[in-house]
Order: sequence, then structure tokens, then C-alpha cells
Amino acid sequence: MNNFTPEDLLLYLYNEVTAEEKSAIEAQLQKDWTLKEKLNVLKASLRHLNDISYSPRTEVVLNILHYNNAVSSLQEK
Repeated sequence: MNNFTPEDLLLYLYNEVTAEEKSAIEAQLQKDWTLKEKLNVLKASLRHLNDISYSPRTEVVLNILHYNNAVSSLQEK
């Protein structure tokens, strides 16, 4: 029995394993329901990561704008 780590499963999900490693993981997935469940958890996590939006908080944007206005007014004097 092979002991595949979460890192091995992530490499498998990203297709960054050799053909031999892929075959070994897929064979073990057929026999080991806990490994398959771990893979399903990782798949779900990846889907959630893709749903994350990257944007700064409104407070941060306002602070930048206020700073810009302050610097601009100093340069005009």
C-alpha cells in the first residue's frame, strides 16, 4: 500500500506527476476510500480558492486617495 501525502494529491490535481505516479495514485484511489475522500476535499478547496475575489478594503482605498490629495495640495504650494 502506498502512502500518498496531500502534496502528492495536489501534484496529481495539477497534473504535475509522471505517468507512473499518476497510475499509482489512480490505482490506490480505486482501493482506498479515505484517499479518495482526501482528494475530494482538496478538489473542493481548489474550487473555493478560485471563487475568492482579490480587492482591497474600502478603507485602504480611501486612505490612499486622502494621502494622494494631501501630497498633491502640498506640491501645489
